[in-house]
Amino acid sequence: MRIIDFYDQHPISEGQVLDAVGRARGGIDGTLTADDLFPFDQDHYGGLGAVDALARRAGISACSRVLDICAGLGGPARFLASRRGCRVVGVELNTGRASGMARLTRRVGLQHAVTVVRGDATALPFAAARFDACVSQEALLHVADKSAVLAEAHRVLVPGGRFAFTDWVTHPGLGDLERARLEDWMAAVTLQSLDGYRTLLGRAGFRAVEVEDLTDEWRAILKQRLAMYRALREETVRRLGEARYRAYDALYVFFVRLVDAGKLGGGRFSASR
Repeated sequence: MRIIDFYDQHPISEGQVLDAVGRARGGIDGTLTADDLFPFDQDHYGGLGAVDALARRAGISACSRVLDICAGLGGPARFLASRRGCRVVGVELNTGRASGMARLTRRVGLQHAVTVVRGDATALPFAAARFDACVSQEALLHVADKSAVLAEAHRVLVPGGRFAFTDWVTHPGLGDLERARLEDWMAAVTLQSLDGYRTLLGRAGFRAVEVEDLTDEWRAILKQRLAMYRALREETVRRLGEARYRAYDALYVFFVRLVDAGKLGGGRFSASR
């Protein structure tokens, strides 16, 4: 499945976020804040705590110029801007997600601090040494040429700038048929191991590389997300159809089995330019 198609049909969307906010607030006729969105717009593992962990590892402060690579709907970017006081640029390839990020950001009045640029992570549309920090969450699994993304992150960072990201990683035992199924179902290509990412970061010119295994933490989160998707069944079927709902349910069951079997997991990586 192509990555554009994958996110065009993703259960978590701008509309789903606003619907969830409306249910929580009893309507959304009034002004929304970024905090109203946060329980629903963090489409990654670990919620706000995971974003804050990346911010610490990337050394993000109020004066930082931050690039969020593959920013999606912009939940992490809005959190960083609202909590750290920094300015964030999100780069996102999917047109619908980039537009949704811009609209949600305007909706909560953060357009002065958070902007979105539609672009390819393997050829970032920015000058060299433009940013103090780069972050990304569970996005590079969709990019075949991971070396190009890491090289581009290195290029746009200032000397001493920090890159911190999380991603799915392989563990010993993941078979070719399982890899093919992950690529077909969720556009997961050229999945890396923890050591594989360490090597790629070094080749891209990064130093002081730190690698953390998040598999145990993500195992519990993954099971929670399966329960969350099942709770969204009615809404997902209404928007995408019964077949698409069943496909996502099967995907998450498959995920859980791979993680429980010790074949798939999560990793957090940070390094200096």
